[in-house]
Order: sequence, then structure tokens, then C-alpha cells
Amino acid sequence: MRKVGVNISRLILAVVLVFSGFIKAVDPLGTQYKIADYLQVLHLGKYVPDAITLGSSVIQSAIEFGLGICLLFAMHRRFVSKLTLLMMALMTPLTLWLALTNPISDCGCFGDAVVLTNWQTFWKNVVLLAAALVIWKWPLDMIRFVSRNIQWIIINYSAAFIIALSAWSLYDLPYFDFRPYHIGTDLRGGWTKMMEGEESPYSEFFMEETRNGEDITDSLLNHKGYLFLLVATHLENADDSQLDLINQIYEYAEDEKYPFYCLTASGKAGIKYWIENTGAEYPYCHTDDITLKTIIRSNPGLLLLKDGVIIRKWSHNRLPDEYQLTDRLENLEIGQKPEDSVPKKTLIILLWYVLPLVILTIADRLWAWSLWVRNKQKSNKVYQLFNKKKNEKENCSRQLEDEPEPAGGHQPGQGTE
Repeated sequence: MRKVGVNISRLILAVVLVFSGFIKAVDPLGTQYKIADYLQVLHLGKYVPDAITLGSSVIQSAIEFGLGICLLFAMHRRFVSKLTLLMMALMTPLTLWLALTNPISDCGCFGDAVVLTNWQTFWKNVVLLAAALVIWKWPLDMIRFVSRNIQWIIINYSAAFIIALSAWSLYDLPYFDFRPYHIGTDLRGGWTKMMEGEESPYSEFFMEETRNGEDITDSLLNHKGYLFLLVATHLENADDSQLDLINQIYEYAEDEKYPFYCLTASGKAGIKYWIENTGAEYPYCHTDDITLKTIIRSNPGLLLLKDGVIIRKWSHNRLPDEYQLTDRLENLEIGQKPEDSVPKKTLIILLWYVLPLVILTIADRLWAWSLWVRNKQKSNKVYQLFNKKKNEKENCSRQLEDEPEPAGGHQPGQGTE
């Protein structure tokens, strides 16, 4: 029963840590924003540069994912159990403080995929702390899934996978989008429900022209046809490596009579700085910065709406060029909403990460079984050889005992008259 309890605890921790680390790796900028929120609460935000918070985000996801994989395969059991207990011993009091003071509404443990209240997060961590204590007490009761010889392969492959996933999500956009502004979102419908008084994730979404302060949210969301929205949370910090391409897209939109607006939280000084350095001529709208960070994890990033529905999203590294914008959007592939890519993306993860580990584990178990069989056969041969010699000696002794006496009753060693 003790082993059962240890392995149940180990699997609970493994599943939670793998999921948590994976979600953070999918959206490293979202985790960075959450870390920045914590620092702001502690009045440390201005002392920690963005590079450190972003690096911390990637490292945190890698540690959680790595610990989960090690627990799942029961690798380096003593060290991993101690490290897991240390992490939970630090996180549980922190989440208790969050639950009591409520400085942040969501701790960000599972990103936007699963949103927990601070009290739910605390009780979740209490359960995980108890599980961590169990595996720390009896680490060697965790059943190993693979031999020691291939542990390094699984650890290195998992580290490469989770870092590559973070890097791709930073270069492009989050591999999976769990936010309320994903492709296929009906912004018009969601915003209308907010206007009707229903609780909505779009309650802070607005577009206010910077020239005259007019709120044009309703008119833009109800625009029939295509609409380009360039999202640049803070123009002062926006990546300017694709300025020419952005201007080309704006010129294309003008030629084809598609509205094009830039949404930003920057003030007039930031907008003026951007115009002077880029020569941009498109109109600007003021929008809440948190909303802009939620809409797209790229500064700047580009959205394409059709009849108030988000049908495309591009980071500044993946913007469409003149080779893609060769006709009106109605006639182009990028002017259509792509098919649901979640099953395809899930299949890619399964093929590139899960399947190789499954094959490796099966091969390792088969190899271990074949070694066991050979050793068993070898030990049986030695046993059989030993028994054969023993049986030969016993048979020889029996033959000597059963040999008939010589004629005349002469016995060896007897004299003659």
C-alpha cells in the first residue's frame, strides 16, 4: 500500500508539472507578464529588466516540465524528489499570501488554459505539497519506467523540446492560443454581449481615435468585409525590424480599400516618435495596454478581421509579403479563415515528442526483458550443468554399490589358504 501511495503521488505531481511547464512554454510572454505583475506588487518592477523576466519565464517552464518528466519516468529519484519538495515548500506559502491579500486575481500557474482563483491555487498546492512529502520520504518506491542507461537521452530530448517550443512561440505566436482573441473569435458578437450588460472578456476592449478622441469600436467591429489592425502595445518599445513590410501592407490595404488602423496604448509622444522614425501614415487608435497584450503576443503584431471575426494573426516576424498579397483578399488563401489547426498541432506534438519517447521506452523494456531472459537461461544452464555433474556422481556411486560380488564369494582383501 505504501508503494501504491508513492506512485499515485508521483503521477499526480508528474501530470501537473508537465502540464504547467508545457503551458508556460507555449506562451512565454504571458508568463513574463505575470512575473512582472508579481514584481509590481512587490514594488520591484522598475529594478528588473524585461530580459530577466523573460529569461525567468523560459527557465521556469523548463524546470517544471523537466521535473514532471523525471517524475513520470522515475529518473534520479532522490534528487528530483528533494527538488520537487523544495519547490512546493516555496510555492505553497506564496499562494497562501496571494489568497489572503489578493493582489493579483490569477496566479498564472496554468496560463490562460485553466484559470484558478487564488484560493483554488492554494488548495491545489497543499495537495501537491503533501504528494511531494510522500515521494521525498520514500523516493526509491517510485517504479522506474526506463533503465539508467537511457535516462540521459530522455532528459536531453525533453530539454531540447521544451526550449525549442518556447523559442518558436517567441519568434512566431503561442503554439496554442487559449486567450479570448484567438483565430475564429467573433469580436462583434462578444463586444455586443458586453454592451448588453453581460459579463464578457471583451469588457475592456475599445478603439478610440487619437486625433479627435472618438470611440470607433462599434463602427469598426460592424464593418462589413476585411479590416487590418496593427497592434503595438507600446510603440516606444516595438520591434522596428519589419517597418518596410508593415508600410507595404498598409499601402496594399489602401489600394484595395481595406481599413487599416494601429492600436496602441502609447500616448501622443510615443505615436509621434513612431511616425518620425517609420514614416507611417496609417491612423492610430488608443486601446488598453493589458487588452493589447492579450490580443496578440507580439509588439507589433497584425490582425485581419472579416465581418468582425478574427481570421488571421501574424507576429512581426511572420508578416505577409508582396508575394502573398498578389490579389484581393477575397481571392487569396490568407483572406480565408484557416481550418481548425488544434488537432494538427496536437498531432505534431505527439509525433515529434511523445511518440519517440514511447518507442524508446518500449525498446528499453524489450531490451531489459531480453537481458533478463538471457541471464535466466544462462543461470539455468549453469544450474543444469551443476545438476548434471551431481547426477553423474550419484549414478556412479549407485553403480559401484550395486556391482555384483565375484564368484566363490571372494571378497577383496581376503587371503587364501
